[in-house]
Amino acid sequence: MSQAFDTLLSPIQLRHKQLACRVVFGPHTVNMSQEGLPGDRHFGYYRERARGGAAMIVVEPVPAHRTGVLIRGNFLAETDEVIPHFRRITDECHSHGTAMIQQIYHVGGHGDQDNSWEPYWSPSGVPSMHDPWGSHAVTEAEIEELIEAFVAAARRSKDAGFDGVEFYAAYNSLTDQFWSPITNKRSDRWGGSLENRLRFAVTTLERMRKMAGDDFIIGMTVSGAEPVPGGLSLGDKQEILSHLDQRGLMDYVSCGTGSYLHDSSKIVPSFHHEMKLGATDASAYKQVLKNALVTAESRIKTPQNAEEILSEGQSDLVSIVRGQIADPNWVSKTREERIEDIRPCISCNQVCIGRRMRDYWASCLVNPSVAREHEWGGDVSAPTVEPKDVLIVGGGPAGLEAARVAAERGHRVRLVERTNELGGQFRLAAGQPERGEIGGLLNWYQGQLEKLQVKVDLRTELSADDIRQSGAQSVVLCTGSQPSRNGFQRVYPHVDVLPGADQDNVCTVHDVLDGSVVPGTNVLLLDDIDGWWPASGTALHLAQQRHMVTIVTASEKAAAKLDASMTGDTTRERFIRFGVETVLATALASWNDNVATLVNLYTGDEEKREFDTLVLATTNTPDDHLTQSLRDGELDVHTIGDAMAARTAHMAIFEARKLARTL
Repeated sequence: MSQAFDTLLSPIQLRHKQLACRVVFGPHTVNMSQEGLPGDRHFGYYRERARGGAAMIVVEPVPAHRTGVLIRGNFLAETDEVIPHFRRITDECHSHGTAMIQQIYHVGGHGDQDNSWEPYWSPSGVPSMHDPWGSHAVTEAEIEELIEAFVAAARRSKDAGFDGVEFYAAYNSLTDQFWSPITNKRSDRWGGSLENRLRFAVTTLERMRKMAGDDFIIGMTVSGAEPVPGGLSLGDKQEILSHLDQRGLMDYVSCGTGSYLHDSSKIVPSFHHEMKLGATDASAYKQVLKNALVTAESRIKTPQNAEEILSEGQSDLVSIVRGQIADPNWVSKTREERIEDIRPCISCNQVCIGRRMRDYWASCLVNPSVAREHEWGGDVSAPTVEPKDVLIVGGGPAGLEAARVAAERGHRVRLVERTNELGGQFRLAAGQPERGEIGGLLNWYQGQLEKLQVKVDLRTELSADDIRQSGAQSVVLCTGSQPSRNGFQRVYPHVDVLPGADQDNVCTVHDVLDGSVVPGTNVLLLDDIDGWWPASGTALHLAQQRHMVTIVTASEKAAAKLDASMTGDTTRERFIRFGVETVLATALASWNDNVATLVNLYTGDEEKREFDTLVLATTNTPDDHLTQSLRDGELDVHTIGDAMAARTAHMAIFEARKLARTL
């Protein structure tokens, strides 16, 4: 065991189970279910984290009751049909020494009628925070029905082989809606005094224990203070948890951050939030809990983060979710003192919660094997039986991943990059405010390529003839894309070139980020990519360098594309803080000298405004000249990433791994 992480890697007793270390793979909805049942995607996903050394896995929530269904991918509620499907997962994960817990939830007044086809049940009929609709104030008989539904769900978990359950009482869901004076206006025995407001939780937990017996873990998901006036303070939450703890009602509490009450970005916090975000609240709860263990959550990414929290006594366990999504071998690499080999999560949220919010199954930008573990055999690709010489042209995300996986499989790999550093446009993104974690990922790639003895040639540009004469048996073209300079806008599909786009005071976001152009003081940024990071991130980059920045976009909402990844609201907050102006539902008709003609897309009204520089944030153009030149079929040539079509980093990395697995 590494002495640097002796607390993190030490065992700990949790009721009847001894956990091998302090690392939990906490609950998160991955939307992989098939007709409400866990299938092969779930099986492979959880097996991979158990193989990788997670001491305890808390499987994503099952709704306790039909009125608690929140998303299409939720597991079936109120049916034993789920039991054998979960048993397959628990049996497999137990074989790797992992304790298995299932979260059981109900979000109360914040439901989704289009998934549940039911009214939202809540203590007092509060409006939903998920949509514009209201909820149903439950009767006493319906409260009894909900309690029994939680107990029945726990019984199913026990029958499915889980070692315990995690009772959901966080983010202003059903349980803490009973706790909070904001959402509990009742005057009967379920409201008013603290004892009454806690009655739902106390009764449910007591009945769960009676049903399950002693050899069954009962945990609880909690969060911190409610972020609205009159809501529960951290002190109120300490009092509540102490009350429950004194009665021995839960074996652990896992402390998340954020709330459905106007603070949802912290529930899955992006890089906009500080590291170790949940440690402070976890520490506050640990001070008052005498029996239950405490798990800290939220932006705990590295072994160093985790060890600091644990060794300082802020919590007993740490929940590493996105870190173990990015690298399922996070624990085993820590045990083996291979910290530098842990593939870092960059907290972008684009393909985990970002895909889930668009109703797809979750995956990962840096680890495209996520949700494909069963299909691809896990995170590490099988070695090749016929090593060969592979030439990778281009050192952006596609080239880095293609080179890494091909070399990992045993091929002899040469990577050629025409500039003086690896990373491509992803390195430019790392220079945007608060996005430095991308740089950590690029450093990881460089370290992996060195270990795998990939030959890297920088400042080298190859022609088609150079490639033909290289002796490579397989060639992967990852030449990326180039910024388009024509100012094309989707709202003007008949206009190929923006009038004035060829002027000297016009540049692209790439020019700004690579430092080749320093814009004037007053900048107009044309956003034709719906607020995606090249537009929004560059606007903040300029604003923080004291430029006056105005974004003009056809979108009806600033930074709209970032909402799915829970970075839209935090980006808009930064726009306000740094004085970025956004002009919505507007197109740029022309750019004449320093005068922009802006057109309102609803009214057609024109407005002329003066700026020093026009910065274009538009869709790139593939750099496919080598692809075109090598179409003669003489070589085994593959084109991936932006060189095929200008898109995103996660598509480039996915295509690279998919291809390299088969070379």
